[in-house]
This record gives sequence, structure tokens and C-alpha cells, in this order.
Amino acid sequence: MRKLTLALVLMLGIGQAVAQPIDRKEVVTRNNPHVTSMDKMASLSVGNGHFAFTVDGTGLQTFPEEYSTGVPLGTMSDWGWHSFGNSERYQVKEVLVERDFGRGRKEPYAGQFKEPGRQKDAESYFRANPHRLHLGTIGLDLEDMSEVKDVDQTLDLWKGKIDSKFTYKGQKYHVETVVDPTGSVVSSRINSDGEIAVKIRFPYPTGKHTDDGCDWNPQNDRLHSTEVVKGRGVLEVVHTFPLSFSYVTSYWMYLSWIGDAKVRIPTGQKHTIILKSKTGTLDFTCQFERNARPNIMIEPFAEHAIRAGQVWNNFWKEGGIVDFSHVKDSRAKELERRVILSNYLMMVNDAGNTPPQETGLTYNSWFGKFHLEMEWWHQAQFALWGRPTFVAKTLSWYYTVMEKAKEIAQRQGFGGVRWMKMTDPTGREAPSNVGSYLIWQQPHPIYLAELVYRTQVGRYVATKNENSMLSPEEVKERREMGNKILKAYDLLVEQTAQFMYSFATVDDIKKRFVLKGCIPAQETLKADSTVNPPFELSYWLWGLETAQKWRERMGKPRDEQWDLVIKNLSPLAYNEDSLYLAAESAPQTYKDIRFYSDHPAVLGAVGILPQNKLVNDDIMRKTLDWVWNNWNWDKTWGWDFPMVAMCAARLGEPQRAVDALLMDKRTNTYLVNGHNYQDDRLRCYLPGNGGLLTAIAMMCAGWDGSTGKNPGFPADWDVRWEGLLPLP
Repeated sequence: MRKLTLALVLMLGIGQAVAQPIDRKEVVTRNNPHVTSMDKMASLSVGNGHFAFTVDGTGLQTFPEEYSTGVPLGTMSDWGWHSFGNSERYQVKEVLVERDFGRGRKEPYAGQFKEPGRQKDAESYFRANPHRLHLGTIGLDLEDMSEVKDVDQTLDLWKGKIDSKFTYKGQKYHVETVVDPTGSVVSSRINSDGEIAVKIRFPYPTGKHTDDGCDWNPQNDRLHSTEVVKGRGVLEVVHTFPLSFSYVTSYWMYLSWIGDAKVRIPTGQKHTIILKSKTGTLDFTCQFERNARPNIMIEPFAEHAIRAGQVWNNFWKEGGIVDFSHVKDSRAKELERRVILSNYLMMVNDAGNTPPQETGLTYNSWFGKFHLEMEWWHQAQFALWGRPTFVAKTLSWYYTVMEKAKEIAQRQGFGGVRWMKMTDPTGREAPSNVGSYLIWQQPHPIYLAELVYRTQVGRYVATKNENSMLSPEEVKERREMGNKILKAYDLLVEQTAQFMYSFATVDDIKKRFVLKGCIPAQETLKADSTVNPPFELSYWLWGLETAQKWRERMGKPRDEQWDLVIKNLSPLAYNEDSLYLAAESAPQTYKDIRFYSDHPAVLGAVGILPQNKLVNDDIMRKTLDWVWNNWNWDKTWGWDFPMVAMCAARLGEPQRAVDALLMDKRTNTYLVNGHNYQDDRLRCYLPGNGGLLTAIAMMCAGWDGSTGKNPGFPADWDVRWEGLLPLP
């Protein structure tokens, strides 16, 4: 049977004309980050989506305290979580607050409390626990960061390797660092003209909202233990939290090395290990494990580096790629840098078995928990860039927490499953006076499942011209693949849509369905007064329509109740100036800054989503103009700029789409390492990186119904690309 690669199918189907294949290695490596000083905002990471290791200018985690206020030096995994002991026996029911949103019943929500007392303590406990663990810092045993000179550090994106050269008090160092593509393994080779000493430290967790997760206070040394067991060629270290109720109560690190080196534990530092070599070369590997691994065999640096290089080579060769070198606009070079580095960072931080937190595996934000309303921004780009297997991992996780999502819906009187906002691998809902009332995370599983279906089946297979692209055998094969995907996610789509149907409330006076009793994506609005936020209305329509398509693909009849909502859902509300409101209940949108701060989510109604019957393009275009000229841009977030770009692109304004992606605002800053800087608290913000990649894919490959080459870019932008998928 004739085989076509996914990239070729997409290229042929979309009609992308490429005179010759893009030199992918050239595009990637010309954007390798280069660091020349001990810059705490220029930390570099290596990782595999499940585990990541972030280093300072020495190529290891030599100065974690100094970097803690920059881009911290994390050693984090998707399995490493911890909870402090629940000695007070707090229960989730203690944080529930009954609300009346006019649906004829009281609805319990997990809330926060101002007044001191048991409820406040319980809420604080459930927000902070579990929290993600920093597994341990691994650095050179150097004392004074100011003595580090002549830094020459490069992240080789093509190989997934950090190469670092520097001097310390006249001694030269050359450090190479990689993470193995499987497991939680970091390996390094150090060359020097003097002695080499590596310091490994195991911190106590902080459980704080935003930090590196390292509590070095000696007073807490007694709350955890570090036991060293000398094995045969491997040193086994067990780090345990005996007084804690933990997702992980103990974890293991296995250390092996090549070279004339010895291990010692410094006096009075029982959570510290020093590996010291008198030779000029030290090759060592640290492997972290959730469970003990008897008789473990650990390979040397060279083997890990080879495997890492192979995986990263394949990553860049097999997914999508965009080349901006033929664009004359001087800003194109910076846009390409952001795109390439964002691809790398999303793979390192977001390609695990659970949804990622907003700061990924770099450091903790919101206690290390992840936010399901951000899932679209994290994950959609993987599908659009030809990497749907990473999306499939997250969709599988949704099934593991479905019962808890069903419990939330049931206690509030709804059908189906209500997806939580802020959560952890167990799916427990974190109390919040905002997150508990958000609803825009609800349709995300439908959208992501649809993207996976499109990447595997190809959006053109079901068209009249399918045989001009694919042979009958290939059409059959892809339809079989599609059927497998439909079966895999049928329950997920069905239960998600069932909640959406039951959440829509009948307005008997105007004979329509409304959305109320929620906080929209623009979080400056309140749950008790918000009716019909525009983005959520469009998303409800699109989500239910797509769920109906899934039923039809599965050979099921359309759900008549869902069709009733689809037919009678409220249109977007606008004012006398023909500008869409932040919500139907917010007529003061353009007079009160509270309503034009935070996310300009009204623009998500067209952009993230396709045009629909609820939206008038002319009114949306006027709204885009007003937002562009008047929005409180100092109070925005990183994904707002790609959201604006996607709206502009669908409305036929490609120049504005480009300008949105490159808008000179603090929250649209991209550091030398590619991280989307927000403020002093969020120095990393991966939804911004993911949003950028989604917008670029859309602007290149287009969307259903778009025409022409690169429909989201101006005609004079000669952007060349391969392997991208259009948006719905």
C-alpha cells in the first residue's frame, strides 16, 4: 500500500506550495539561545515533557538561591507531588458554599474565605496540597557567583544539549548537560583544568503559591530524611517525608559516575552529597525514581546524549516547521525566534502524562497545580504542529478524573461532567472564588479531541475530492483510524456536552437559552451578576455542534435537547455604538475600566472559534478596533496577543494579526530562553508560548473556509512552512 507521511498529506491537502524542502536544521540552530553572563532570567532547560532540569550559566544548578527570583533552577517531574499532613482532618465539604443563581436550587461551590477559622484553614490546606516537588538541586560546589567569568553557554536545540564554558577564580570549566528522552534522568560531562566537585542537595518542600519549591531552612531538616546506600557501581539515595501525607512519601535518586571520584556527606549537612573528582573529567548521571529500582544499571553521559539527540532530531524533522528568513519585515527574525523556542519549551514542559502547570516543569505557580482552562493554550498547538500524540496523553488523563468531575456536576444539580479549574493529578478541585465559577474550560476536551481526529483523518478525507489526494485504500485506512479515535473519546465528548446542555438556562421571557451564574474568561466580571459572556456563548454553540457531529460520525442520532440549545442560544449582546459587550449584563463595558481590563475575551468569540450565527462580523470588526485602541493593555496576559491575532486574521486583517503578535507590551515579552515573561511573579508563562504557536499555525495553514496562501499574513510576508494543520 502506498504510504504518505502526515506532513505530506497536510501539505497536499492545504495546497501549500514549497519550491524545495525547508532546511530544518538551519532554521532551528540559528535560533539556539546563547548566554554570556550569569543572568538569572536566562536559565536554560533540558527535558522530555515528563521531567525537566533547568540550569544557570554554569550548565548545572550551582546557584539556586541567587536564581530563585529569576527563572528558577527546577528539577521537576509530572509524578513528583507532595502533601503536608492533614492533622486537622479537613474535608472538602467544609469549603463548600451554597449559591443561588436562579436555577431553582442551591448550588455548592468550593470557595475561599476571608474570616479566620476552620473554613479558612481548610480552604488554605486544599489550595496548597498537593504541591509539586523539587526533586533536588545538582550543581558545582562553588561559593561566589560573582567569581564566575567568561560565560559562553549555548542550548543546542537540535540535540537537546546545553553546552557551557566559563572560568571560576581562573579555573576553566566545560559542562555538557542533557536529559534522557525517557524517564527522569539528567546526565552531565564536566571537563576542567582542576578539581571538580558536584553538590547535590535535597530540599524540603515549601508549599508556597509561587516559588522554586525549595525550603533550605535548617530548622526543617528533621522533617525529612536523606538516606545514602552504597550499591554496586551506583549510589542509592532515598529522600523521605515521614511526617507527611504525600502523593509521594519517598522517592529515590540513583547516582553513577565515570572518573576517579569519591562521595562524602558534609558535616552538619545531612541532605547534601558531594561528588568530588581530582581528575580533569567527571561524567555523572542522576536518575530519579518514584519507586525503588533494585539492581539498576545506569548508562554514561554519552549514551544519554546520543538518545537525546536522536529524539530531538526526530522532533524537529517530523513536526511542523516555519521559516521566516524570506520575509523582508525586520521583525520576522524575532518572530521566528519566538516560534522555534516556543516549540522547544512546549516539548520540554508540556508533553507529559498530566496537564502542565502554567510555569511547566520550571518552577511552581499556584502550588504547582494545573489550570484546565489553560489546556487549550497548552495543547492545541501540538495537534496543529503535527504532534497529536501529546494531546492524546492529556485526553487520557481526563478519563482518570471523570468521576470527580461528575461529582462536581451532580452536587450542583447538572448532568454530565463539570471539569474543574485548578487541580492536580488526582483531579481534586482547589477552592477558589474565581476558578470554581469558570466555565470556558468545559468545551476544551471536545475541541482537543476534534483536533486529534482531524490530524489523524485529515480534514479532506470526507470531501468530494478525497480520491484526488488519497487512494481508496488510504481513504479506508484513515477512516478506520478515525473510528478508533471516535470510540476512544466518545464518552469524553458526550459527558462534556451533557453538562453544557444542562448548564444552559431557559429564559422564558425572551424564549432563549442563556449562560449565567459563571465567571467568564475575562475574570474581572462576577458570577452573581454575569449573563451571556460572548466568548462562552460562541464556545457553547461550537462545542455542542461539534458534539453532535461526533454523534453522527458514530452512527448515533442527533440529541434533540442539544439541538434545542443550538437553535435558541442567545446572540452576542452589543451597545448603541455597535460594540460587543463584555457580557449582556455589562452595558457599562466601555465606560468602566474594570470591563476593559484583563483578557479581551470578547475577541475569542471569533478567532479561537470560527464565525457563527451568533456573531456579526461587522460588529466584531468595530469591537476589534475599539479594543486595539483603548484596551488596558498593562493588565493583559501572554495569550491575549495571539487571541487578538487570530481574531484579526479571521476578520481579514492580516497586518493587524502580525502587529498583535509583536505588540510591545510587558506581558508579550519573550526572554532569551524563549519564556513568555509576565511580571515579577510569573517569569515564565507557557500559555503565551502555546498561544503563539497556535496563532502561527492558523495564520500559515488557515482555517476551514479560508483561501489563499498564508491567509493570516500580509501578502508581502513570504512565510514558508511544512506540516501544519488548519484550525476549524
